[in-house]
Amino acid sequence: MPVSAVLAGRYQLRGVLGRGGMADVHDGWDLRLERPVAVKVLRPELTSVPDTRRRFEAEARLAATLNHPNVVAVHDCGEDAGVAYIVMERLPGRTLADEIAAGPLPEARVRSILADVLAAIGAAHLAGILHRDIKPGNVLFTATGAVKVADFGIAKSAASDHTATGQVLGTVAYLSPNRITGNPANPADDLYAVGVVGYEALAGHRPFAGDNILSLARAITDGAARPLREMRPDADPALVHTIERAMARDSRQRYADAQSMRAAVLGTPVPQTRAFTPSTTVHELPPEPPRPRRRTGLIIAAVAALLIAVVVGALAIASQNRDGTVSPATTTAVSPPPAPVSGPPSTVEVNPVAPVPPVNAPKPGPGNGNGNNGNGNNKTKDKEKDGN
Repeated sequence: MPVSAVLAGRYQLRGVLGRGGMADVHDGWDLRLERPVAVKVLRPELTSVPDTRRRFEAEARLAATLNHPNVVAVHDCGEDAGVAYIVMERLPGRTLADEIAAGPLPEARVRSILADVLAAIGAAHLAGILHRDIKPGNVLFTATGAVKVADFGIAKSAASDHTATGQVLGTVAYLSPNRITGNPANPADDLYAVGVVGYEALAGHRPFAGDNILSLARAITDGAARPLREMRPDADPALVHTIERAMARDSRQRYADAQSMRAAVLGTPVPQTRAFTPSTTVHELPPEPPRPRRRTGLIIAAVAALLIAVVVGALAIASQNRDGTVSPATTTAVSPPPAPVSGPPSTVEVNPVAPVPPVNAPKPGPGNGNGNNGNGNNKTKDKEKDGN
């Protein structure tokens, strides 16, 4: 888009503030209201891509529903001569990424920023919106220092389907392990990203590193971040625990919602959790049940196998003919008893009982059997994209 162009006869484009995966953000001027604005313009080569165009339009609709002091406001959106655009409030341009680049932040500063970011994310979640790209570059500051969360370019309504199956959006360094492995996004993934931002702000660097996308993704899913207390022994242990809990590999071990995590960051009582709107289909996962000791599991499996053997034997005896044979036409499927509620599901595989031939009967040839050679078990069985 040429600089100094005017969109819709109203928004004059000036310099380029930043470039993202699907759009450029321009420094703009509202000729009608005579005020500075930021204008996000969809790149021309992506205008004809239906999925990208829908996502861009969805960004304006979603962000416009959020009226929160910690969310960048959307003023207008539209299309001019095939050019799709979104008009937002203009901020000075300094981001949390700029602050972190200068070194680790003081504990009080980190606590304040995380609290404001969580307030914005909490408002989005209550509106049924997942951000999915929380990172320092999307945390902006106003001229007075207020925190503003920006870029809902890959945000998603909890009931929408704008993301293709298996497609992982967002910046890899801030994606949770379950998102990297292709699981659907949920509120816990946004909270994980906030935890990574907090870790980076305290330590001065990201918790995981890699030479490329694949090695970075492997480090996130299989590795362990260096404990924050080793790098910031001066930080409040409660704040360190809050950040590391948010980054738990198992999403069920993270905070239930943004309000709870914000309370932990500030060290205040946990507020009563508000429910999602009726149209929202995102649900929190239940807590992980306690796992029994391995010895208990082995005993349960042994008892189950013994019961199955007794039942099978009794059925075999009951089905004997007078001449001492077992009728080949008899088929009995025996299901193992269910595992206890408190333990993990146990699977006991039992091969079908082969018919017992008469004493003087000829042995079956290689072609005989039940069609599966005695085996009764037939088991069947992301690209990084910066959503700036």
